[in-house]
Amino acid sequence: MDDLSGKIALVTGGGSGIGLASAKMFADQGAQVIITGRRKDVVDQALEHIGRGAIGIIGDVADVSHHETIAHELMRSFGGLDIYMANAGVNTINHSSQVSEAEYEAQFAVNTRGVFFGVQKLAPVMRNGGSVIITGSIASDRYMEGHAVYAGSKAAILAFARCWAVELKARRIRVNVISPGPVDTPILDKLGLPPEARALLEKNVSEAIPLGRLGTPDELGNAALFLASDASSFITGINLRVDGGMSLL
Repeated sequence: MDDLSGKIALVTGGGSGIGLASAKMFADQGAQVIITGRRKDVVDQALEHIGRGAIGIIGDVADVSHHETIAHELMRSFGGLDIYMANAGVNTINHSSQVSEAEYEAQFAVNTRGVFFGVQKLAPVMRNGGSVIITGSIASDRYMEGHAVYAGSKAAILAFARCWAVELKARRIRVNVISPGPVDTPILDKLGLPPEARALLEKNVSEAIPLGRLGTPDELGNAALFLASDASSFITGINLRVDGGMSLL
């Protein structure tokens, strides 16, 4: 049921973490995978990991012309798109009183603007029966310290997804959101914490998760694969929380 043979799949932010794990799983199931990212070295390394003829495109999802270019290339090279995973995202942890305009604009530019215009420009080249998967966050509907702006940027895309699930229903394009809880990805490394502080952070976070640990990129990739495949053919407009039960508390 997870077979994606003959499908064309695009994953933004596919160079690491959840995006990379998802892209690898799509490719392993037979899809022609295209990933995007801002850094060529990261994208090139990811392509080696994915293998199976994966293609990389360098660009910034906050730039509308980037999506227009991708749409043109997809039509020229493949005649369309079947799976679109809008995964690229950024997060700056800061108390609301300390958030700068630059931090605010950067998060909404990628997390919200990038998703909206990505779907706007790519939906027209998607084939009927396609699947749109958006990476959200459990921060959108529960309090997480220092995440106010990030939470707001992710809450907006939940509203987008509900609208798109209805707007695209005539073409049988399904639109769903995956909301990860804490996941052990390279984002943790970017916090710049010394090893002992990171270990303490992971311990404290794990204690707030009913399953007692952080998630893995592959676990999120499995959820994305489910929503990309015919195994979820009667599912649209949902917010799938992949969080070890954290949103229950």
